[in-house]
Amino acid sequence: MTKTKIIAFEGIDGTGKSVQMEALKRRLEERGLRVGTLSFPDYGSFFGGCVGRYLMKKDGVSASDVDQRSMALWFAMDRWAAFQGFDYADLDVLLINRYVLSNAVYQSIRDRDLDRTEILDFVLELEFEQLKIPRPDLNLILDVDLSDAQNNVSKKGYRDYAGDEKDEYEKQDAIQLRARAKYLSYGERLRNVKVIPCMEGGALLPIDAIAERVYAAVTPIL
Repeated sequence: MTKTKIIAFEGIDGTGKSVQMEALKRRLEERGLRVGTLSFPDYGSFFGGCVGRYLMKKDGVSASDVDQRSMALWFAMDRWAAFQGFDYADLDVLLINRYVLSNAVYQSIRDRDLDRTEILDFVLELEFEQLKIPRPDLNLILDVDLSDAQNNVSKKGYRDYAGDEKDEYEKQDAIQLRARAKYLSYGERLRNVKVIPCMEGGALLPIDAIAERVYAAVTPIL
């Protein structure tokens, strides 16, 4: 490969993005490829930490109360900061858990944003053109029914930014339903997106079966 391939894992909360990213990492490394990973938001960073506080309403202001462009900027700046001084040129593949597409999705489906104009073009301009955040070669959308996704969220356990609780987006079923629909809508509009169906016959597929679908989707670009 002549340049690092960037593959982003997307989908609503609880779709198994972290699990599938690690499974793909192991498989690509078995092929002898050099693979790195990133995950957003980075709640240990300045901007990611602020995002976490909004998501948990820790300063009296909820993420749901912040206007969509301002909230999008916080998420974007978290990615911008992460790439400052981060050299991935020696990697064959960079895998990312949540990336730019998730920003466009979640800032367009909150209750306060339903009557707003489409924000996708704004987010793409903000992150790729203005902040020069690297464009992904492929976005993988893991598609899971809401009930199964929410069951997975309940198993996450303690997290530094949220403790044992769900954040503002996770605990609102309406937001998650709209997010799933928006992901699928964007998947039809954008060229570098592949949807990975993770359900069959109304049941969640085994992790290994989903991993095979993920691997088949990424193989053509490697």
